[in-house]
Amino acid sequence: MEAGLLIRKGLVVLIFWMWVPMEVMGENGNARVSSSRPRVVNVGALFTFNSVIGRAVKPAVKMAIDDVNSDSTVLSGTNLNLLPHDTNCSGFLGTIEALELVEKDVVAVIGPQSSGIAHVISHVVNELQVPLLSFGATDPTLASLQFPFFLRTTQSDHFQMSAIANLVEYYGWREVIAIFVDDDYGRNGISALGDALAKNRAKISYKAAFTPGASRSDINALLVGVNLMESRVYIVHVNPDSGLTILKVAKYLGMMNSGYVWITTDWLPSVLDLSELADPDTMDLVQGVIAFRHHTPDSDLKKNFTSRWKSLKSKETPSFNSYALYAYDSVWLLARALDVFFTEGGNVSFSVDPKLHDVNGSTLHLTALRIFDQGQKLLSILRGMNFTGLTGQIQFGADKNLIHPAFDILNIGGTGSRTIGYWSNYSGLSVDAPETLYLKPQNTSASNQHLYSVIWPGETTNPPRGWVFPNNGKPLRIAVPYRVSYKEFVTKDNGPLGVKGYCIDVFEAAVNLLPYAVPHTYTLKGDGLRNPSYNDLVDGVSENVRENTVSTLGRLVLILWLFVVLIINSSYTASLTSILTVQQLTSQIEGIESLISSSDPIGYQDGSFAYNYMIGELNIAPSRLKSLKSLEEYASALQLGPKRGGVAAVVDELPYIQLFMYTTNCQFRTVGQEFTKSGWGFAFQRDSPLAVDMSTAILRLSENGDLQRIHDKWLSLEGCSTKSSQADATRLSLTSFWGLFLICGIASFFALSIFFCRVCRQYRRYDPECEEQKVEDPDPQLSRRSKRTLRATSFKDLMDFVDKKEAEIKGKLKRKSNDSKRPPSQSSDGQPSSPS
Repeated sequence: MEAGLLIRKGLVVLIFWMWVPMEVMGENGNARVSSSRPRVVNVGALFTFNSVIGRAVKPAVKMAIDDVNSDSTVLSGTNLNLLPHDTNCSGFLGTIEALELVEKDVVAVIGPQSSGIAHVISHVVNELQVPLLSFGATDPTLASLQFPFFLRTTQSDHFQMSAIANLVEYYGWREVIAIFVDDDYGRNGISALGDALAKNRAKISYKAAFTPGASRSDINALLVGVNLMESRVYIVHVNPDSGLTILKVAKYLGMMNSGYVWITTDWLPSVLDLSELADPDTMDLVQGVIAFRHHTPDSDLKKNFTSRWKSLKSKETPSFNSYALYAYDSVWLLARALDVFFTEGGNVSFSVDPKLHDVNGSTLHLTALRIFDQGQKLLSILRGMNFTGLTGQIQFGADKNLIHPAFDILNIGGTGSRTIGYWSNYSGLSVDAPETLYLKPQNTSASNQHLYSVIWPGETTNPPRGWVFPNNGKPLRIAVPYRVSYKEFVTKDNGPLGVKGYCIDVFEAAVNLLPYAVPHTYTLKGDGLRNPSYNDLVDGVSENVRENTVSTLGRLVLILWLFVVLIINSSYTASLTSILTVQQLTSQIEGIESLISSSDPIGYQDGSFAYNYMIGELNIAPSRLKSLKSLEEYASALQLGPKRGGVAAVVDELPYIQLFMYTTNCQFRTVGQEFTKSGWGFAFQRDSPLAVDMSTAILRLSENGDLQRIHDKWLSLEGCSTKSSQADATRLSLTSFWGLFLICGIASFFALSIFFCRVCRQYRRYDPECEEQKVEDPDPQLSRRSKRTLRATSFKDLMDFVDKKEAEIKGKLKRKSNDSKRPPSQSSDGQPSSPS
C-alpha cells in the first residue's frame, strides 16, 4: 500500500492508492472491474469548508470515514477514499468543482450543503448516474422526479414550514411577513410556507426578499419598509452566515421590542450550537426569538459521538450542530449500502457517455466524464436502507424524504435557549419528545397541541397580538354607500367626516374603544341617484379595490347594514334578517312559504343583496322581483297590490322594515317569522385582524348601553309602538285561552263537588257520634247546646277525617259493616246479655 499527499487549495488530504485486482480493458476501452470487492472506493465530498455548516461538517465527515474504515463488520476490507472539494459558496465554482470531482470515478458524492448548488450538480449526477447524498440542501423542490439521483439525508423544508405554520395557528396569528434570501433555498422554502399557512387560513402578507450577499444598507432599507406594515410576525429564512445581520439591523431599528414576533428556521440554532460558550453580543440580538432545530433523539450513539468530538480539542474544530450529525450518518448510509451492493454482486465500473464528446479546440475534456454503470442499483439500495444512526432512524419514504420528520422548538433567552416543545408530522405541537409519541395513536387534533410558555421580545410572557395598525400615513379607507333611501342609517354629510348616520356613529364609537389609533377616511360609493349594489361593494372590499387617484390609501372596509357581520371569536357569523311587509288588506300571504308558492310579484330594496338571496336561496324566479328605490315606492307598490302593477309583499331587512313602518304610521303590517338569523356589521377583508378587535369593541358598546343609545338617537320607533298593529293579533296572550280556562274551571268544580259529597258520606258512616244523635234528648235547651257543640266538633273531626289514609277509613268502615250484620249474643235464660 502506498500513500501520498495531495495539496489542493490549502487543504491537505491523505489519499491512499491501493491495488485494484483483476482490472481489464474492454473492447471499447472502458475500465471493467471484476465482481470481487475492490480495495478502495472513491467517495466525493462537496461543500463550503469555511462556513457555519462546513466548519462542523468537515470534521464530522472525516470522523465517519475513519470509523467506517476501522470497522471490520462493514465493507469487509474495502476502504472509502474521501475526495473533498470546496464550493466556496459559489454556484459557478461549485459546478466546476463537481465536474472535477466526478472525473475521478466516484461512486457517490456527500453534499452539497447549498440548495442552489444542489440544483446545478443534480443535472451532472443525473447524467453520470452517481448518487448525491445531501446533508444540507433542504429546498423542498429537490425531491421532485426531475432529480432522481438526489437523495436528501436531512429533513426537507417542506416539513419545517409546516411546523412554522402550526405554530402560527397555535397563537392565532393570521398574517406573517417572510424575510428570506432570494435564491432557490429561500424562494422555494417560503413558497412551501405559503402553502402550509393557506391550509390553516393564514397567509404571507408580504415577501421581503434580499439578494445573496446583500449589504447592511440594503437590509436596513428592507426592514424599514417591513416595519411600516401592519403584521408584526416575521419569519426569517436565510443562510446561517448572513442571518445575524438581519437581527442586528432589526435591533438597531427597534424591531426587537415588545409586540414583535421573530421566528427563524434552523439557521439560527446552527450558528448558536457552534459555540459552547454563548457570545454576549450575539445573545443580546436574539432575546425572545423562537427558532426551529432539527430534532435528533438522545441516544448512546449520540452521547458517544459528543464525547469523542470534545476530545478532539482542536482550535479549528468548533462544537457541532445538527448538520454535522446528518453528514456523519450520510457516510454510514453510503458504507452500509455499498456493503449490500457488493454482497449482491455489484461492480464498480464506468463507461464513456456517448453524449459527451469534446468539441474541436475545446479544453473541457468532457470525455473524462464517465457513467457509473451500476449507479442505479446503488441508488435503489440506498433508498431501501433502514438503520439507526446519530439522527435517529434512517429510512426513506416513497417521496425520498426521511421518515419521522421532527423539529425542536426553541425560545432564545438569557445566555442560552430552552426547548418549549417539539413538532412532528405525527403529532403536531407537543411538549413530549416525538420518539415517545410514535408508540401511541396518531393525534394531530387542535386540542392535542401544547407548548410551554414563551418569553417574547421585550421580556413579556403575553403572546403578542401579531399586528399593529401601521403608522405609515395610509389611513383605513371606509367605503360608505351613497344611499337614496333610509338615510338614517348612513348618508352624505357636509360635516368634517363627510358622512353621518346610525352606522357611522356605531363605527366611530367602536374605533374609539380600540387600544390603538386607527386613522381612517370615508369614501362615498354611488352616484346619489340610486342605492349602490351591496354585492359590488362587498366584492370591492374582498378585492381591496382602490381608485387610481387614491392609490396611497390603506385597506378598504365597507360600512353598511348588511348580512356580513364581524367574525366573533373566529367562529360565529350572523346572516341576513329579512321579513315580509304586506298591505293592511285581506292578503293571502301569511309567511315566506306562502309567498314562494304564489306567483305574485315581490318587492325588494334597490341595491340590496336580497335580490340574489331570493333567487339563489329561495329559488324565486327573477321575473317576479321588482326593484323599489325609495320609501314612497314601497308604499305605492304595496297599495297598488299585485293586480294593479304593484307587489304582494316586500322582502327586506328588519331594521329597514321597522323604519318604514314608523314613517308610514303603521299603515302596513309584517307577517310570518324572520326566516334568517339576525345580524349586522362591517365588512372587512377575510381574516383581517382588525375585525376581531372591532367585534370585541361592539360587544362592549352593547354591554355598556352605548349601542342602544345610538339606536334610539337615529332609529327610535316609539310613535309606532304605541299604535296597535294587526300583527299583534297573531300573537298568543291569556285571552287566547279563555275557552280552555272555562272548560278546566267547570271540570274542576264538578270534580271537587263529587269529592266533597263522597267524603261527607264516608264521614257520616265513619263517626259514631253521628249515630248517637238519632236518640232524642229530653231537654230541648240542652239539646240545642249539644248540637252547636257537636257541629263545631264535627267540622274539626271532618278535617281530621280527610287527613286520614284511605286504607284506614275503608278498613274501619268494613269492620262496622260486619258488626252490624252479626246477631246480638244471648244468655242461658234466653235474654240478651248485658255488659258487666
